Amino acid sequence: MRIVAGRHRGRVLLAPAGQSTRPTADRVREALFNILMHGDPPLAEAMVLDAFAGSGALGLEALSRGAGHVTFMETDGTAMATIYGNAKKLDEVDQTTVLRVDATAPPKAKQACRIILMDPPYKSGLGKPALIALHAQGWIAPHALAVIEVAAGEAFASPIKGVPIVDERSYGAARLVFLRFGEA
Repeated sequence: MRIVAGRHRGRVLLAPAGQSTRPTADRVREALFNILMHGDPPLAEAMVLDAFAGSGALGLEALSRGAGHVTFMETDGTAMATIYGNAKKLDEVDQTTVLRVDATAPPKAKQACRIILMDPPYKSGLGKPALIALHAQGWIAPHALAVIEVAAGEAFASPIKGVPIVDERSYGAARLVFLRFGEA
């Protein structure tokens, strides 16, 4: 697994040992960030949340491409150590916050994020309750974009009234679902 583009392009990332995490494939990450680089809100200097962070590959890719800060949420201690190790390896520790937090029961946010990246375990059903909880606790800024990776055949509908799905893209076994938030 490697950083696909940006200032850390080609740098190899560590992945947590074992089967408890499923890192987003390089091809899917590349497609996602090509969309985000030309989208709204802009990725440059953005506050980003990487929930169900695993190795931290999504958030670290965001930093490589110009995000201002990434908060990682992960419950697994080994995965958290991997995220920190990857951030240190890329000299991005000052631009990251790693929280041992369940994204379905997060604390109140200190600052809202305008790009939300979520990669819950496939077919776990955790994406919907996490999105609701993150929104309720102030993690999601007005006009934010949330991207949730689900299995290609997994059903997913917006769990929040007034927050539409604005795009969906499938890449092999993965599907990216894009949701647009409106006013607070």
